[in-house]
Amino acid sequence: MWPSSRPARRFRLRPRRRLNLQRLNSLSDRIPNICKVSPSRPDVHVEDVDRAGGVSAILNTLLQKPGLVNPDCITVTGKTIAENVAGAASLDEDVIRPLEKAFSQTGGLDMLFGSLAPEGAVIKSAGVDADCRIFEGEAIIFESQDECLAGIAAGKVRSGHVVVLRYEGPRGGPGMPEMLSPTSALAGAGLDGSVALVTDGRFSGASRGASIGHVAPEAADGGPIALVKDGDVIAVDIPARRLDVELSEDELTRRRAAWRSPERVLTGVLGRYVAQVLGAETGAVLGEPARG
Repeated sequence: MWPSSRPARRFRLRPRRRLNLQRLNSLSDRIPNICKVSPSRPDVHVEDVDRAGGVSAILNTLLQKPGLVNPDCITVTGKTIAENVAGAASLDEDVIRPLEKAFSQTGGLDMLFGSLAPEGAVIKSAGVDADCRIFEGEAIIFESQDECLAGIAAGKVRSGHVVVLRYEGPRGGPGMPEMLSPTSALAGAGLDGSVALVTDGRFSGASRGASIGHVAPEAADGGPIALVKDGDVIAVDIPARRLDVELSEDELTRRRAAWRSPERVLTGVLGRYVAQVLGAETGAVLGEPARG
């Protein structure tokens, strides 16, 4: 206990800085992609990167061009980044490439915005084949990951579809589960190069193809992804960083007025989480006040 002469402490959370997804695009615009591993490059794996010099070699390569990495940033070692990686070099330039031979002069992630993702969505563009970077197709809707897996297994998904997998976001999941199983199922069905997948769930580094996650606002919050119907046309344009559904604003407004959040009762910690969690565009942090 505190001594009686000392007042009780009061803790106050510092205001959170809003995560700016457009800033991630500005970083991607100037940082080259010098290392790709499976599944983006099937013949290169993490152990190959380690053999070629690892993250230290990647950082030291990027340090060769001013402005890509802050060399004076202090790390947990007590030394700067530059001091930590001094002398590290790529031992296999096919795995960790020099800047002038980068896979691309821009980064491997892109934030997409548009009528389907007003607050943003994320795609690992380094894992998308060149002929799939602009894609347009009819939506096929699945309301959960399990429903999506069953639909793929039943042959409901066809080449040219845009698979819309919703209610898997921070609030809808709850907890924004990883959507690796649907992408694996699409690959197993031979569809990973001819369909796009759009979800308010998340992906890890193991995904490839036109897999777009973190769509915000999420379906459980009544975002546009909740309003899409089978057959609606969805357009993905990675070079333009756009994700759109070809519906008029009047039609979206009409559908939004008719939309009702699916009923689900969660109690305890999950109930509190669902009541307070904010969207993926914030980092899915807890906030106040609780949303209705």
